[in-house]
Formats: sequence, structure tokens, C-alpha cells
Amino acid sequence: MADFTVVRRTALSDAVFDQIANRILDGTLPAGSSLPPERSLTETFGVNRQALREALQRLSQLGLVEIRHGESTRVRDFRTSAGLDLVPHLLQRTDGTIDLLVVRAMTEMRSAVGADAAALCAARAGEAEVRALRDVLSEFSDPDGESRPTADIRFWDLVVDGSGNICYRLALNGMRALYRRAEPLVRNVLATERSAVHLYGEVVEAISDHDPERARSRAALLLEHGAAVMNALFPGSENR
Repeated sequence: MADFTVVRRTALSDAVFDQIANRILDGTLPAGSSLPPERSLTETFGVNRQALREALQRLSQLGLVEIRHGESTRVRDFRTSAGLDLVPHLLQRTDGTIDLLVVRAMTEMRSAVGADAAALCAARAGEAEVRALRDVLSEFSDPDGESRPTADIRFWDLVVDGSGNICYRLALNGMRALYRRAEPLVRNVLATERSAVHLYGEVVEAISDHDPERARSRAALLLEHGAAVMNALFPGSENR
């Protein structure tokens, strides 16, 4: 049984949620195991039943537990039941440090989504979208590179919006929110990528020519710069 402690924070349901979620994610509460009865948990945490139930409902919505009325609450295997909304909880460990493997996974997902979005943009974008992309390219010419992070954000906004894929747009929003939690690391990872100005131009040219496969390959090459830096942090990680 996990060694829970009495909750002393103001947001009681949040504190209960954090303790149970952390123990599920670190394996202390393995998939398939059952949580103690509600009465036992309220006594252990020192909270009322409403706070406990709010926490359990959040855990259920994230795919961490299955609430079965009249039966015990069962821990689920989050690898098969959870969605991307669990990533923030995986990204930051309980000690406040960032899990670099999760950052690497985010970088790999960014590469896959970005390359495919570029291909779709090449197939679907109109003249207005192409003009906007060409305008953004001029922002990468800043000699000291200070404007490149902002230009990069605008560039991928236009590419993903031009793809016409709302799921990619929402995924991009989610990834950016996560990046902010590891901003210094992400900034260093993307610095080399953002200096490859010619590749941004090649992506735009492929989109302008309505050549999806060339747009995909050029975007993949561009995004590989960031992925390569992340992989360098994990010697031999390609086999993991």
C-alpha cells in the first residue's frame, strides 16, 4: 500500500489528486491494483468525501483509474488508457525536475507532425498562405538571430493552419504549452534548427510549388536539427 500523507494544502482535491497520480505514474500503485475504500482514503488524507471524489473523478478523466460503482476503484494502465493531456504530469517529476525522455518524445512527435503538416499545406494552401509564409522568411534574416524564435512560431502556425488539420493545430498548441515548462532546454535544442534559414525557405518553395513530398522531406530535414540535439543528450538512445 502506498504511503500517503495527510493533506494540508488549501486545494484539498488537488492535493489528493497529486498524491494518487504521482504514485500511479511512478509505479507505486501498479496497473490492475485497487485503491482502498473511500472511507479509508478520506481518513488517510484527512479530507472530506467530496474532495476525495473530485480527485478520483479527475484521475478517471485522465485515464489513470476506473471508477466502478459498488466496487473498488481500479488503477488503469495509462499507456493504453490515457491521452496527451497526461503529458504535463509525466513531464515534471515530483521533485520538480524535467524528465528529458518526455521532452525527447515531444520533439519526436513535433518532427512527425510538422513534416506531415508541411505536406498537407503544400497540397491545400492557397496564394494568401504562401504569401504569408514568404513574408515570415524575411524575419529570419536578423543577423543576431533574436527574431528567429518568434519567426519560427509564426512559420509553424502558418504551415499547420495551412494543412487544414484541426487535430494538428490542437496538438501544436498542446506541445507549445508543454515546451514552456522546459523553456531553457527547448530553446537550446531549437537554436541550431532556427539557424538553418535556408531550410525554411526550401519548405516554403515546396509549398509554393504544391509539391507535398518535397515539402515533407524539407520539413523533416529542418526538424531533424532539433531531434538530433535531443538524441545527443541520450547516447545510445536510438536503441531504447
